[in-house]
Amino acid sequence: NDHSDLEEGIRRLVLCSGKVYYELDEHRTKVEAKDVAICRVEQLCPFPYDLVQRELKRYPNAEVVWCQEEPMNMGGYTYVLPRLISSMKAVGRGGFDDVKYVGRAPSAATATGFLKVHQKEQAEIAEKALQRESINFPY
Repeated sequence: NDHSDLEEGIRRLVLCSGKVYYELDEHRTKVEAKDVAICRVEQLCPFPYDLVQRELKRYPNAEVVWCQEEPMNMGGYTYVLPRLISSMKAVGRGGFDDVKYVGRAPSAATATGFLKVHQKEQAEIAEKALQRESINFPY
């Protein structure tokens, strides 16, 4: 993205990993959500504290969201959350209550097993990540 070192007009910074980025980016273009930044965090371990902190500084007024397509108790969320909180504290951006989650609810199964349900849930994830209203925790 062609962003400067400081982007004050961004209302939400969505951090994600994997192919969900492309779905979010496509939906952002569709709904013209130019005030949402999406950042792929592809290297989860070791966690890229410096790069995440750079993005947090770049968008000082943005609501911070972790988005994933996996259920909350799977995928990167549980690994990333404490590291993201540490990164936020390091740049004076708050803590646990300031990280929002968008993804599937906790589940014993990784997928529903039904394509139509999966597609509906994927669409809901993209819509929620880019919604105008603030994201309510937990999911």
